[in-house]
Amino acid sequence: MATVVFRATIFKEGDSYVALSPELNVSSFGDTIAEAKQSLTEAVEAFVEECERMGTLDGVLEEAGFVKDDQGQWVARTPVAEESIALTC
Repeated sequence: MATVVFRATIFKEGDSYVALSPELNVSSFGDTIAEAKQSLTEAVEAFVEECERMGTLDGVLEEAGFVKDDQGQWVARTPVAEESIALTC
């Protein structure tokens, strides 16, 4: 099985926490931040296993912007900046 290092973004929504892997477009939730992270990890694991089963993992990860590092791990791009931008429509 491949090692995939992915980014997790966590939001508070009502009484729950939503965890999102933006590059993979996989999300999950929990009652605490720790539960949301664990749930997201399980969801990404299931996603990766299904991609491996279908033989599409390398292509899916490359398309999502992941690269293999020197240890053979798939690593997500690291943002150099992040901000909220308002757009009036």
